Amino acid sequence: MSGPRRRARRFVRAWDDLRGRSGRRVVELVRKQVAVARAGAVLARSTASGTIGRSAARTRMTEVEHEGDAARAELVRVLRRVLATPIDREDLFRLSRSIDDVLDHLRDYVRETDLFGPEDLGFAVEPLQAVSDGLDELETAVLKMIDDPGSVTVAVLATRKACSRVRQLYQTRLTELFTGPLDMETLRERELLSRLDAVGRRLGEAADELADAMLKRSH
Repeated sequence: MSGPRRRARRFVRAWDDLRGRSGRRVVELVRKQVAVARAGAVLARSTASGTIGRSAARTRMTEVEHEGDAARAELVRVLRRVLATPIDREDLFRLSRSIDDVLDHLRDYVRETDLFGPEDLGFAVEPLQAVSDGLDELETAVLKMIDDPGSVTVAVLATRKACSRVRQLYQTRLTELFTGPLDMETLRERELLSRLDAVGRRLGEAADELADAMLKRSH
């Protein structure tokens, strides 16, 4: 690329930063990553409820994971080029990584249901619904970063509440399992419950990272 063209592109990026367009582009890319993770949660819940077969869900989840990887890669690419971001670059990287971790654990859950899951996955419906609800609230929080930063904390707290619900359901079901016979079905369900708990913990980390970033921004 010639010198004049390179300078022209830098000027355009700087002008976009001054008008706030770059910040909104970053927010939209984070929102897209959250939306893809929510699609993964919905797919996992559909498997638990029997709406879609496990093998078919595993195939579809591979596609969802690729969408998530593409969204994260695009965010990283944009962050390397823009001058201004709604929160610190490092915080955006951490937030993006935690959202990616949520999707990774959802992928592993779907794969494990196909590989060795118990016959009845009904126990996973409520936790996965809580994950979907939490991702909805996280998406709301992300969208408020620029225009309504003061209300981000409320949406983040709602995300944390959904994560607490996942942990509560995990502990309750685990207690029920331990009161019954310890057989192979019990062990399979316990493994999947642990995976769902990991999903909730990663989602909680994403919420905490966004809350910390917004607090840092206000100082």
